[in-house]
Amino acid sequence: PPELCILNNCSPSQLEGLCSFLQLSVCSEPFLVRFCGWLLALTPGLSYTSAAILAEQLFLRRVLSLTQPPSRHLMAALASFCSKYSQPLCRVLVAAVLQEPGKGAEQTKLVCELVEECLEPHCVQLVLSQVLEMPLSEKLLPVVQAVLGRQAALPPELLDLLVLTLCRHAPAFAASLDYAKLVTAVLTLYQSQV
Repeated sequence: PPELCILNNCSPSQLEGLCSFLQLSVCSEPFLVRFCGWLLALTPGLSYTSAAILAEQLFLRRVLSLTQPPSRHLMAALASFCSKYSQPLCRVLVAAVLQEPGKGAEQTKLVCELVEECLEPHCVQLVLSQVLEMPLSEKLLPVVQAVLGRQAALPPELLDLLVLTLCRHAPAFAASLDYAKLVTAVLTLYQSQV
């Protein structure tokens, strides 16, 4: 709809107010899919700041409250949004999920699915750098595994940081099968560099 051009003319606080007025954080999931489709058609596209605000308003509450696998509609909306605005989505949504220590397996699985199927390669690296900024935990290991499954070549500095992080945390993961799989994957993919 032509009215959506207003999204490009709002200040961040106006955009947050508009999202609140339209109740975008609680809109139905079929509408969410349609709304994300409209966002893709916007010309010019959203600014980084506007896309980050919309990522937070549209998805953050839904994803953090998941107690079962996300619906088909929610994944379609996320995939649609990611196709044009994956970096703001990573900065807002993925960072929040990774930093929530109490969040369960559904959020981690969703991040893995985004990494494996939706995010652009430079955003996959961004996810890995976000993970490596935090203390490594059992919850984060599948995310790193998903990154390695998707990323053919890591920049040397990111690979060095990954290897150092894995070495540093080895004693804490002595009995972890996921950790063993991750180390094996790193040694297989980056044998010469390691």
